[in-house]
Amino acid sequence: MEGLAIFDGQPLVEPTDALSRTAPVTPEGAATLRATDPHAYWEGVAEELTWFTRWQGVLEGEFGDFRYFPGGMGNVSVNCVDRHLADHGDRAALHYEREDGARDTWTYRQLSTQMNRVAAALHGLGLVPGDRVTLYLSNVPEAFAAVQACYRLGLVYSVSFAGFSAGAVRDRLLDSRPRVVFVTDGSLRRGKVVPLKATLDEALEGVDSVERVVVIPRLGLDVPMTPGRDVLYADFTAGMPDEFPPTPLEANAPGFIIYTSGTTSKPKGLVHSGIGFLVGAYANTKWALNIRPDDVYWCTADIGWLVMPIFGAVGGLAQAATLVVYEGAPDFPTPDHFYEVLGRYGVNKLFTAPTLLRMLRRAGDGAVRNTDRLELVSLVGEPLDPDTFHWTRDVLGGGHVFVNNTYGQTETGSAWASSMVGLTPTKAGSCGHALPGYAPEVVDEEGTPVTAGTLGYLTLTQPFPCLARTIWGDHDRYLETYLRRFPGRYFTADAAAIDPDGQVWVTSRVDDVINVAGHRIGTMELESALITHPAVSEAAVIGVPDAVKGAVPLAFVILRAGHTASPALEGELAAQIATSVGSYARPQRVVITPTLPRTRSGKIMRRLLRDLITQGQVTGDLTSLDNPDALEQVQRELARS
Repeated sequence: MEGLAIFDGQPLVEPTDALSRTAPVTPEGAATLRATDPHAYWEGVAEELTWFTRWQGVLEGEFGDFRYFPGGMGNVSVNCVDRHLADHGDRAALHYEREDGARDTWTYRQLSTQMNRVAAALHGLGLVPGDRVTLYLSNVPEAFAAVQACYRLGLVYSVSFAGFSAGAVRDRLLDSRPRVVFVTDGSLRRGKVVPLKATLDEALEGVDSVERVVVIPRLGLDVPMTPGRDVLYADFTAGMPDEFPPTPLEANAPGFIIYTSGTTSKPKGLVHSGIGFLVGAYANTKWALNIRPDDVYWCTADIGWLVMPIFGAVGGLAQAATLVVYEGAPDFPTPDHFYEVLGRYGVNKLFTAPTLLRMLRRAGDGAVRNTDRLELVSLVGEPLDPDTFHWTRDVLGGGHVFVNNTYGQTETGSAWASSMVGLTPTKAGSCGHALPGYAPEVVDEEGTPVTAGTLGYLTLTQPFPCLARTIWGDHDRYLETYLRRFPGRYFTADAAAIDPDGQVWVTSRVDDVINVAGHRIGTMELESALITHPAVSEAAVIGVPDAVKGAVPLAFVILRAGHTASPALEGELAAQIATSVGSYARPQRVVITPTLPRTRSGKIMRRLLRDLITQGQVTGDLTSLDNPDALEQVQRELARS
């Protein structure tokens, strides 16, 4: 692959003074940690946590069969809840808000009480370490109590995203075979009721493993209750003790299963170890957010996506953070609601996806308010274009915010590329550098490392504690998916370059790299060129087959308010790419559309756009799709183009 032009001329952006003053180590200390052997680094992280029994070694084995801290005994819930009670028991752990205005606050002491009552009730059902529990929940406080209760007993939990259909939930239930399911009666999303209990009842048809369904009546809906199986949360925990002892668990014991969507209809159930994940999430939150005692921190992710466990339900709580937990769409009914939430809780640190920032920007700069306390905006989930970076820093953040774009995967259990907030710089559009403990390398098709700045295949060369250990019930699929393409390496399946300053630039999935007459281009570079145009709010580029060039780009764009679609504008946008990237990258066409298919976190599903172009219909797993109507709208625009 060839060099990446997008980072040419992008200067390093240094940490703000405000964040530097509160950094957990000195800049010299950060440099030492980055140069430390990964094994020694991870042992140092582990020593910051609470254990029952110390480990007998740091790492045994290799990719595909490795163990971190073998013999070490501990418990995640002790580190996320118990150890904070003496000094921070009355600190707010969770500020909960729903999009209709319902609110609740739980302190660490209240979280502890609920966690212990749930753990005692689960123990009373006879559940033992290794048994599975499914959480079909949205962002409600009881979800955090249930997660920590499972950790307390060594139960293997999985969270089914609240937007999943009955079929998608059933697939996951049949795969993991839980004994207990937690569900809310319903949730709200953009003013509409999402009937979770009714969906679960449908999903349970043909599932014989579930003995108990615990219903959390957050909306007060009238839902059917199956006698002998269904029980209300209050009745389930009634009479249970406020304290319940944690189960000592070996460091590599499985902690949870998280399902990822793929190109096939069968989702992958990735298995993370409980304590290994804790070690990685604790360190990740420390560096990517620099949580301090007086911070109020809002992670906008859903608990069904791994971002929330990393930076909220495990990593955030392990750092004794005060979390804003929001149920629903943060920009509903208007983007002004997002700013109201910022102001209501005095949020000073935000973790979100670039898509939300672009949606806020589309509403206009005049809508921005209540950002005076905001110090940090950290991001994950998709490439960040430089234009959105600068808008976030200079307009949303008033010039006083540090923008920390990060990169990670469900499989890695961490956003391992990031700035060390307050300590190390970033660049507009990059994902920061590799954090301590991680050893990335970009290679060519033969597995040979490439020179700095060259686009290639992103790999990791050493195991780390929070890397997923297997796929539930199908270890060979795990080996085939991640380890066999480049033996001795974990393969991310992402295209990336690491520039001479060590900044990581992830451009696209490898399948999304477009080979135009021998020129290999990542979609991020093309999309960034489009977003710099004043008419464009968002862009998605895919590659389509071409008889002469092999493949050519095709662009989809959403316009900012005040701009109108026209053939002239389409031509202008095509010329924008040709000017910014090169004439060879000029798209076959530019499709202006009012919407694009997205996941619930707002990520554009480019795979579905490619299906529409190449096959005329979408295929594969659609459980992550939040707005199915967008596919029909895109098809109409394609027919019109």
